[in-house]
Amino acid sequence: MKRFIKKIGLMTLALIATLLMSSAYATPTRFFEGVDYVKVAGIPEASTPVVREFFSYNCGHCYRQDSLFAASMAKLEGQVDFVRTPVGAGRPSWQLSQEAYYLAQKFKVTNQAHGNLFKRIHEGKGAFTRQEELSQFFVEQGVTQGDIDNALASADSKLALANYDTQAQLAGIRGVPSLLVNGKYLVTSKKRSADELAALLAYLSALK
Repeated sequence: MKRFIKKIGLMTLALIATLLMSSAYATPTRFFEGVDYVKVAGIPEASTPVVREFFSYNCGHCYRQDSLFAASMAKLEGQVDFVRTPVGAGRPSWQLSQEAYYLAQKFKVTNQAHGNLFKRIHEGKGAFTRQEELSQFFVEQGVTQGDIDNALASADSKLALANYDTQAQLAGIRGVPSLLVNGKYLVTSKKRSADELAALLAYLSALK
């Protein structure tokens, strides 16, 4: 009888230890305003749930964080939309990168051009300084020079760049990269794993 009771006691202790270890490594399900995110006046989104990344191809931190964001959003595929807004910050070279994003979207080459733009700027030739350099990059992506010239000269191009700037201003963006969820929840800058970031984005996307 004593042996049986001792065995039950050991099994109970083992179960408690397992539960404690599981809780220690569990992904947090509760996040706090002012710590993990802040609520901002933000921007109206056409549809939700959506995560919007404010970024610049010229930004080294954006370049280094790009793979983390991609991994996090892959975990939410089919549940949350992901869109980007390039930030100009009043700098000519950053505005050329805004045009780069516009062209990539316009000619539906974002999937191939996005990583190539980061590599070109941070591993190769540096930031674009002239529109001719930007045009040459997209010719290398398979877009014709004539189509590039027409796109950059269009009213649609000017409107797109103005919209990028307006979105960043309304969202109160002070630095990049920044993640805005459903147009009103701005993620704070903290070191997170892809799993942790995905959990936070999922939590915020469900908030009203």
